[in-house]
Amino acid sequence: MTKMQATDKVIDEAVASGKLVGAVVMISKDGQIIHQRAAGLADREAGTPMQQDTIFRAASLTKPMVAATLLAMADKGLVRVDDPVTEYLPYFKPKLADGSQPVITLKHLMTHTAGLIYDYSDKDPRISAGLTDTDMHLDELLPLLGAQELSYPPGTSWFYSMAIDVLGGVVAKLHGGRLRDAVAHCVTEPLGMADTAFHVTDRDRLAVPYADGEDRPVRMGEPHAAKNPWGGITRFSPARIFNEKAFECGGGGMATTAPDFIRFLNAMLADGGAVLRPETAKMAMQDQMGYEREPGQAFSFLGSYTTDPARADLFWPAGTNNWGGIYGHIWSIDPVNRITMVSLSNTAFYGGELAFPRALRKAVYSELT
Repeated sequence: MTKMQATDKVIDEAVASGKLVGAVVMISKDGQIIHQRAAGLADREAGTPMQQDTIFRAASLTKPMVAATLLAMADKGLVRVDDPVTEYLPYFKPKLADGSQPVITLKHLMTHTAGLIYDYSDKDPRISAGLTDTDMHLDELLPLLGAQELSYPPGTSWFYSMAIDVLGGVVAKLHGGRLRDAVAHCVTEPLGMADTAFHVTDRDRLAVPYADGEDRPVRMGEPHAAKNPWGGITRFSPARIFNEKAFECGGGGMATTAPDFIRFLNAMLADGGAVLRPETAKMAMQDQMGYEREPGQAFSFLGSYTTDPARADLFWPAGTNNWGGIYGHIWSIDPVNRITMVSLSNTAFYGGELAFPRALRKAVYSELT
């Protein structure tokens, strides 16, 4: 293991401040783990320490795994990324404000350029974006989503959205069963990701979720409303992952561990590993937009794609992929320096959106490059 004192200092200070309840951080170079830390508490009230194999609600870490499942199916000739969504979900025909019905492709879904949004609560309260609990099946949800008005013509802009939930419906249809079975068959089982699933494999290892509070993180209730960093309110239902009736949310419904997820990241870096063909893995990590969604950043099939680190105010080189999860997670794949890293925490939003992830990334790159 590499001694990474600056990185450990960032982790220790975040935990000591009380703003971060706990986290598991793993860093790899050339496919080999060079640093790992389990810090803080998985359950603050019970005094349960965080462990390397602590299980977390994956939130949007689910997205790249579902995208990789679709790409694995494309490698087998079952589908093409440029196919229209209606080829697999004939009822999914959302329209623009002028009443026209544009073609939405699977590529639009994977890059969040389809014209969809995330919050439809004021348009149809039956639509759950995946964080809140519901007994609705995916086959019931997607027709409701397809009836919503598009916010822009597909391929002309970018907006983070429920697009991967629609992609999950396509994946399930192609597999001929449930989304969980498709992801297991194509991604988690080939990579030996034993604790990554649309259910919790061991409840005793599941981290208790917390949300930022006035003085210190607050243990989430069921449900739980928390002020987010973007000026709004995010509503969580931590118990959703135990509800077998809730639709399998391609955008955020899985559970995972740091050792499992870094296996996935390293597989993508290692020419697709046991999941994708080498050319497909390389393509998956490339800019798929052709324009920037914000300064210095576009989007790949897996997550954000850094086009210009200086304008994006990031510490890694152009070509790096990264994203996170709203329960308090971040990840990145740097194909230039061959570095992958994941930080899973039980603290929304501090663990994934605020000062901690920025300081962590800065420390890692100050020590490794």
